[in-house]
Amino acid sequence: MGIERHKDLIDINQELWHRKPILQTVYTDLYRTMQGYLSSAPGTNLELGSGMGTIHEVMSDCLRTDLFHYPWLDAVENAYSLSFEDGSISNLMMVDVFHHLRYPGNALDEFLRVLTPGGRLILMEPGLGLMGRIIYEWMHIEPVGKANDVRWFAPEGWSPNEMDYYAAQGNATWIFTRSNFSEQLGSWKIVEIKRIAALAYAASGGYSGPQLYPTVAYPLIKSFEKVLQLFPSIFTTRLMVVLEKKS
Repeated sequence: MGIERHKDLIDINQELWHRKPILQTVYTDLYRTMQGYLSSAPGTNLELGSGMGTIHEVMSDCLRTDLFHYPWLDAVENAYSLSFEDGSISNLMMVDVFHHLRYPGNALDEFLRVLTPGGRLILMEPGLGLMGRIIYEWMHIEPVGKANDVRWFAPEGWSPNEMDYYAAQGNATWIFTRSNFSEQLGSWKIVEIKRIAALAYAASGGYSGPQLYPTVAYPLIKSFEKVLQLFPSIFTTRLMVVLEKKS
């Protein structure tokens, strides 16, 4: 399946974005959570896979990029081959992008290259608590994948321009919450691995499912999340990963 599949999904999501206002609310809240972990190191704030560009609701100085050109974005970027100079990025952020990277080791090496010492990589990804497994395995169109299926590096001779469509929603959980890949993460300082009971997001249906509560009930659902947060192994549906480039 070609990389055009990503563009097809962006086009579909754009239509849903305007028809489903709750999406703007839940994504803005995700960005606010990420904002609390920004590094103060000098450099540019960058988002990969910006989609609808909502990050500007929270971080107006962030460069918004994606694989394809859209008028509301600032640039086209490939996560495996970024156009930025070494050590020029202070914070590199992604929401639901990491699990589309078939070769996470190659991508992480490229992120290390462009980040300044003390700069941070901040990821917001599917999280596989019990509720997360039910949602992502049974109710989502993308596969969850298995830890043993993660291919850290691309085969010899591979080019970043050969990107194809890939999805494994469990990859952040397999890589960052288990010890399997701790050696490969040796160049990073782990600042935070935060399991989030994002019920308001999950019950919004995201881009692929029905909205299960009226928009006016959003504050109530967010309050209920605080209780669910006490039981992360059961109610986690989101995983935030904050890594810092070691000085």
